[in-house]
Amino acid sequence: MSIPAFGLGTFRLKGQTVIDSVRNALDVGYRAIDTAQIYENEAEVGQAIAESGVARDELFITTKIWIANFHHDALLDSLRESLRKLRTDHVELTLIHWPSPKDAVPMAEYLGALAEAKSQGLTRQIGISNFTIAQTRQAIEILGAGAIATNQIEVHPYLQNRALIAFLKGQGIHVTAYMSLAYGEVLKDPVIQAIAERHQATPAQVALAWALQQGFAVIPSSTKRDNLAGNLLAADLRLSNEDMAQIATLDRGHRLANPEAIAPAWD
Repeated sequence: MSIPAFGLGTFRLKGQTVIDSVRNALDVGYRAIDTAQIYENEAEVGQAIAESGVARDELFITTKIWIANFHHDALLDSLRESLRKLRTDHVELTLIHWPSPKDAVPMAEYLGALAEAKSQGLTRQIGISNFTIAQTRQAIEILGAGAIATNQIEVHPYLQNRALIAFLKGQGIHVTAYMSLAYGEVLKDPVIQAIAERHQATPAQVALAWALQQGFAVIPSSTKRDNLAGNLLAADLRLSNEDMAQIATLDRGHRLANPEAIAPAWD
């Protein structure tokens, strides 16, 4: 089962806001939805999906296990609770949201439990998120590279994460890029804006197309129906080699998702 190139992110969206976002996204053509236990919106995402009328077998749902649920039994119980909230008996993809801070829970324990969740049919695929090269190596030793569907990491023109991405590609592990628009910062960049003008596209479409052309999956979020529909059109935008080279110069190591208490030692 391949990971869809384009999905809807739901980070920071709660209550009626996330219900409306998911409903509108499904209505304009999205079929992949990304959520997480720590987002505290799985129940609303499940409600929006249930009310959408879209057949379950057309959807690709991803959730992520939070660090408080890493012990074996807690992980399995928490995933079952996520499924209850999402109103489904399985998800297509379950990720470990962050590596266990200071290895408080051994990686073998939580990845082993995640593999067990797959064998029980609770999730079709498993993967990781925010893992460094060293941590991904460790995960490969535990699971095998072929068992890791993706590493979901922050990637945008201001944080191009080249060393980690090169390693993942070498291992055959798919890259899912989050925060592809850097909370809107890259939309104001004159280089991005000039490329957008040349292509009669939006800056968001340019940033997303840049990621898609490198083979990454993207999961941008939006609360506006027009933006949701517009973002989806990035899949049809083809940037030139010159465009890609110009965007490559924008990398400045500008990391946005870096929670002090849980972030690893980044590559």
